[in-house]
Amino acid sequence: MGLIGEVLLLPFAPVRGSLWAVRQVLAEAERQYYDPAVVRAELALLEQRLEAGEIDEEEFDRLEDELLDRLEVGLSTSTGPNFGTDAGTTDAGTTGTGDGAMGTDNGTTG
Repeated sequence: MGLIGEVLLLPFAPVRGSLWAVRQVLAEAERQYYDPAVVRAELALLEQRLEAGEIDEEEFDRLEDELLDRLEVGLSTSTGPNFGTDAGTTDAGTTGTGDGAMGTDNGTTG
């Protein structure tokens, strides 16, 4: 745009700033919602609720399916430690296999 465009859009700067803040909050909320570690913890809690008799099998199956869908989305979109950011996509070869295995060292050669 240029100088004239910036001057004309100056009155909208607060709106643009607000939109940026909303986008940042939304991105963080999505990152937390689809975080595989959080979903796994919720799956473990769900299983505990089933074993304690707080929910029945039908409710367990329904909630488990929802959590597994979230986990699948989280694993398919995560690119390593910088989930949801462009920085994680440039880290070729050091993010591991993406299978969610914990305790493995995929970044070194024996």
